[in-house]
Amino acid sequence: MLKIFKSRTAKSLKQKRPAPYDREFTDEALETLENEFIDNYVKSEVKPFRMLLKIYCHFWRELLLAMLLYLIKHSPTIYLPIVTADIINFVAYPATRNPDALILRVALLLFLLILNVPTHMLYTKYYSRVTRRVEAGLRGAMVRKLQQLSIPFHKEMQSGRIQSKLMRDVETVHSLSFQLLNFIPQILISVVTALIVVLSMNLTVFLFFILCVPLTAVTSRFFRSRMARYNKDYRVSMEATSAKLMDMVEMTEITRAHALEDKEIKSLTARLKNVANAGVRVDVIQSLFGASMWVAFQSFQLACLLFTSYLAWQGIIQVGDISLYQSYYGTLTGQVSAFLSLLPTIARGLDSISSIGEILSATDVEDNTGKKPVPTLRGEYQFKNVTFSYDKDQELLKDFSLHVRPGETIAFVGESGCGKTTTMNLVLGFNLTTGGEILVDGRNIKDIDLHSYRSHIAIVPQTGVLFTGTIRENITYGIDNISDEELAAVLDAARLTEFIASLPDGLDTMLNEHGSNLSGGQRQRLSIARAIIRKPAVIIFDEATSALDSVSEREIQKAIDNLSKNHTTFVVAHRLSTVKNADRIVVLRNGRCEEIGSYEELMAKKGFFYQLQTAQ
Repeated sequence: MLKIFKSRTAKSLKQKRPAPYDREFTDEALETLENEFIDNYVKSEVKPFRMLLKIYCHFWRELLLAMLLYLIKHSPTIYLPIVTADIINFVAYPATRNPDALILRVALLLFLLILNVPTHMLYTKYYSRVTRRVEAGLRGAMVRKLQQLSIPFHKEMQSGRIQSKLMRDVETVHSLSFQLLNFIPQILISVVTALIVVLSMNLTVFLFFILCVPLTAVTSRFFRSRMARYNKDYRVSMEATSAKLMDMVEMTEITRAHALEDKEIKSLTARLKNVANAGVRVDVIQSLFGASMWVAFQSFQLACLLFTSYLAWQGIIQVGDISLYQSYYGTLTGQVSAFLSLLPTIARGLDSISSIGEILSATDVEDNTGKKPVPTLRGEYQFKNVTFSYDKDQELLKDFSLHVRPGETIAFVGESGCGKTTTMNLVLGFNLTTGGEILVDGRNIKDIDLHSYRSHIAIVPQTGVLFTGTIRENITYGIDNISDEELAAVLDAARLTEFIASLPDGLDTMLNEHGSNLSGGQRQRLSIARAIIRKPAVIIFDEATSALDSVSEREIQKAIDNLSKNHTTFVVAHRLSTVKNADRIVVLRNGRCEEIGSYEELMAKKGFFYQLQTAQ
C-alpha cells in the first residue's frame, strides 16, 4: 500500500539552481527591505514623493554608480555638437583652425562612442537591480503586512482591491522607477551641460536659453493637479472593477443556476464603461498636455535658429556656432519636454504609492511583541463573563461563562447569529473580548503570543479550503519532513485510504482550483487530514458537515470522532445529530448561554435545545 505514497513528481521538486540575481539578493536582504518599507510607511504620513525618496535611499550606492556610468555612456551626445561646430568652422575658416586639434577631438569622440556599449550594459545592470529589488520589496512588504493585519481588516478590504494594489500598483511604481532612472539622469546631465557650455561661450544666447524655464513651470502647474485627479479616479475605478470581477468569478455557479447571466453582464459592463471613460479622461489630458508642450518648444526652437543666425550675420558668433547652439537648445527643450512628458507617469506612480500605503500604513495589526510564547498547550479554557461587540449598541456575546477541561469535546449550537462563530473567533484570538476575560491554561489570552498559541490549533472550516496543487501538498501544507508511514496513519484516521488508493496518481493527483474535481465530502476529509497531521492540542470544527449529504456526513463524523480523541475539541454544529457524542453541548441564544449539558440531558430537559432538535 505504501507505493501510493511515493512521489511521482521528484524532478519538479528538485531545487532549481539559483540565478545570479537570487544569489546577490538574499532572503535575509529581502526580509530586511520589506520590514524597512513597512516601517517607513507606518512612521510617515505617506506623502508619496517623500516616500519615493525613502524607498530609493536604500540603494544610494547603486544609484550613484549608475549615474556615473550614465554620464560616461551619454558623453558622446554631449560632445558631438562641439565636434560638429569645430568641423563646420574648420571648413568655413581653415586658416584660423588647427587640424591636429580637430583630429584629436574626433578621435576622442570615436573612443567615447566605443565606450558606450560596456558602460550602457553596466548602467542597465545597476539600475535594473534597483528597480527590481524595489518591486520585490514592495510586493514582499505587502504580503508580509497582509499576514500581520487583523481578520476584520481582511473582511473589510475586498480581495480584488488587494490584488490590484499588489500587482497593478506595484507595477506602476516599477514603471515610474524605470522612467525616472532612465530619463532623469539624461535630463539633468544634458540640461546642465548645455547651459554650462552656452554660458561659457555667449551670455546673450544663455539668457535666451533660460526663457523656456518659466514656460515649463506655468504649463506644469496648470496640468499637474488635473492629471493627478484623473489618475486617482482611474485607479479607484480599476480597483472597484477588479473586486467586482473577483466576485463574479466566485459567483459563477450561483449566477448560472439562477439564470442571472444577463444581469451580471450588464453590471460588470457598466463598471467597464466607467473604467473606459476614466481612462479616456486620463488619455485626453495627457495628450493635450503633450501637444501643448510640443508646439511651445518647436516655436522656441525656430526662434533660437533665427536668433543665432542673426548673431552670425552680425559677426558676433561664427557660422559653425549656429549648429552648436541649435543642437544644445534642441537638447535643452527636448529634455525639458521629456521631463514634462514624464509628469503623467509620475502622477500615476505617486498615486500608486499612496494606494500601496493603504495596506502598508494600516495599524490594525496583531501585535505579539513582548507577550509570552506558548511552547505547549493543554487545552484548558475558562470564559469568565465574556462580552464581545463590534458596536457598543449591539453585543454579539453577553456575559458568557464556561469552563472547558483539557481533552473535552464542547459543541456549540443555536440559531444563526446567536454567537457561535464569534465564540470560535475569540478562541482563536482573531477577536479579543470587550468585556470579561478568556483564560488559556490559566493565562489571559490577551497576554500570550497568539502566533505561537495558534501553532497548537487546527481548524476544519465549513467548506474545505484547498489550493491548486497535489493532494499531498494540500494535506501537508505548512508541515515538513512527514514520513510515508505517518502520512498513511493520517489518511486512515481521516478515512481517506481507500479513496487515495483508487486514484491513478495517488497522493500526487493534481487538484483543480478550490479542489473542484473532488466531492464535498472528499474535500472535507482532506481538510480533516490537514488538521490531523498538525498534531494539534486543540481542534475547531466549524460546521464541518452542514453542506454534506447523509452518507458523506457519516464518513466525516467518524473522522471527527477519530480526531477528537484526547484533544480539546470545539464543534460548531448546524445539524444537531452530529453533536450526540460531545461531552457537553452549549446552547446559545441571542449571544447568551441558554442551556448546557450532554445530549441526553438536554433532550430530557425539553428546553430550547429540544425544540431545535425536534424542529429538524
